[in-house]
Amino acid sequence: MKMLKRLKKNHEFQIVFQEGKSFANRQFVVYVRKQNGKPYSRLGLSVSKKMGNAVMRNHIKRYIKEIFREFADRLEAGNDYIIISRKPVSTMTHQEMRKSLVHVLKKARVLHDSRKIPQL
Repeated sequence: MKMLKRLKKNHEFQIVFQEGKSFANRQFVVYVRKQNGKPYSRLGLSVSKKMGNAVMRNHIKRYIKEIFREFADRLEAGNDYIIISRKPVSTMTHQEMRKSLVHVLKKARVLHDSRKIPQL
């Protein structure tokens, strides 16, 4: 995944929700939709107001984007990803979030190369 673009419009989210597949654990729900022939992937984030104030929600979004950048070369290119965070995420550290998100991406079979994930 050389380039990471964003999903921003409601209709883009709706297409992924309707045509994509979902994978989840207690902290995250990930929707994945394959786009054939696209050299880039797109990422959409959804963090509910139940997570906290705007500062907390933006903090969570920044962590998720950073985790995606870190694993960009190991993710399948040409997919749309939507990540929905659940309530337990608001109390997690960056390392716990990373481990949980990697777990869901492996479950979705979009994270390649079984190298050991480096510890922070």
